[in-house]
Amino acid sequence: MILNRTGVTCCFAVCAVTCCWASYGDWPQFEGPSRDGVSPEKGLLRSWPETGPRVLWSIPLGMGFAGPAIRNGEVYLLDRTEDKTDILRCLSLDKGTELWNYSYEALGKVSHNGSRTPPTVDDKYVYSVGLTGEFLCTDRKTHKPVWRKNLLNDFKSELPRWGVSQAPVLHGDLVIVAAQAPDAFVVAYNRVTGDLKWKSPGLGLVGYVSPTVVTLAGLEQVVAIGASNKDATQKGSTAGISLTDGSILWKYEGWQCWIPIPYPTSLPGDKLFVTGGYNAGSAILQVRKGATGLEAAEVLKLDPKTCGSQIHQPILYKDHLYVNSNSNEREDGMTCLALDGTVKWRTKPVPESEVKPAAPGATPDAKSDSPGAEALPLFERGDFILADDMIIAFDGKTGMLHLVDPSPEKYKELARAKVFDGREMWAPMALTDGKLLVRNQDTLKCLDLKRP
Repeated sequence: MILNRTGVTCCFAVCAVTCCWASYGDWPQFEGPSRDGVSPEKGLLRSWPETGPRVLWSIPLGMGFAGPAIRNGEVYLLDRTEDKTDILRCLSLDKGTELWNYSYEALGKVSHNGSRTPPTVDDKYVYSVGLTGEFLCTDRKTHKPVWRKNLLNDFKSELPRWGVSQAPVLHGDLVIVAAQAPDAFVVAYNRVTGDLKWKSPGLGLVGYVSPTVVTLAGLEQVVAIGASNKDATQKGSTAGISLTDGSILWKYEGWQCWIPIPYPTSLPGDKLFVTGGYNAGSAILQVRKGATGLEAAEVLKLDPKTCGSQIHQPILYKDHLYVNSNSNEREDGMTCLALDGTVKWRTKPVPESEVKPAAPGATPDAKSDSPGAEALPLFERGDFILADDMIIAFDGKTGMLHLVDPSPEKYKELARAKVFDGREMWAPMALTDGKLLVRNQDTLKCLDLKRP
C-alpha cells in the first residue's frame, strides 16, 4: 500500500516531482516517473481479447499491499513474510525470475498486516521503507545495504496502527520521507551517505501520506499532510516545506482528515488538490507569494458526497481530475471532476436527493447516462494509472481490470478482463515497456498490454 492504504490507504503545467534521475519509460517509484500516476508509454492495446491481456509471468508473494518499482528491466519489490521479515526482491521484468534478494528481521504486526510501500530506485541504489520503519539504501550491484535507519527508533515514535507507509522521494542529493514525529515530520537524508540533512517541524498527528516535490509560486518544495484527530479538535496541516532547511513555507488547515493517505495532486496555476476518505471530502487550494512569503488560500471545498478518495492518487488529464471516489463510508466509483469542482460523471448513479442545482453557466452533477449504468464498475479501492491517453483501472474487490477512454462526457470503457480473485486488492500498479505489473494479496502478475 501506499499503501498506506487505508483505513485501514502532471507533469502538465506543474511537474509533480523532479525526476531527472529516471530514464524514459521506467516506473522507478510510487506513482511512476513523475509521481503522478502518468506513464509516457505509447503503443498500447486499445482492446483486449475475451481472455484478457496475455499473462507473461506470475509469481507468489508474501501477504500485503506493496507495489513494484521498475528500472532498467529490473523489478524491485519490498516483500514481507510471517510478521518478522522484510525481503527486498529484484526480479527480471521479462521473465519474473528472481535475480537477487536481501532480507532482514523486522518484527511487528499491525491491522491489515503485510507489506506496504513501493521502493524508489535510482541508477545505483534502492530506497525502501518497511512496515516497522526500517529505512534502507541498498546497492543494486552488491545487493547489500549502504546505510540503514529506523524512522520510529530514530525519532522516538510508536508503530502506527496500520504500520509505517512511506514511499521515499528523491530530489538532488536528498532522499526524503515523512517520519511524522512531533519534531521531525518530514526528514531529508543525503541519499549516498545517509547523513540527516534536515527535519521539519510537526504538521499534526501520524497519517499515511508520503511527501512529494512540486513547484509552486516559482519555488520547488516538499508538500506533506499531517493528520487531525477524529473530531478535528486537534488539527493537521497541509504544508509546503523548504528543500534547503526543512522550514515551513506555508500552511493550510481548511481541510482535515484523521487518516490521510493520498498526497496533494498538482494542478495548473500553482494549485493543489487534496482528498481523503473518512468523510474528509476534498479541497483545492492555491499557493501564491504574499507580503511575507508564500501563503495558501482555499479555492473550493467539496463534501464527501461530491468527491473523496480514501487510498489512491487522483489523475489529472486535460484539465479534469479522475478520482477513485471510494472510502469506508461511501462508494461512488470513478468520478470525473472539472477543476471548478463540478462533477461531470461518476460510475455510481447519483441519487436524486444528491443532485445539486447547477450554478449559472455550470453543468449539474451528472448522473451516469451510459446504457446499463447500474452495471458500471465501482472499482472499490483499486488503483488506476494513465498511459497512452487511456486509464488502466483495477477493481480492488472484483479483481477486474478495466481500460477506459477518459472523457468528461461520460464513462467510456474500451475493455475489461478478470485478472485476480481475492480481497483488499489495493496495491499500486506499475507499467514499463507495455508490461503492466498488478498484484493481489499474494501474487504478482505481469500482463502484456503492448500493441503488436
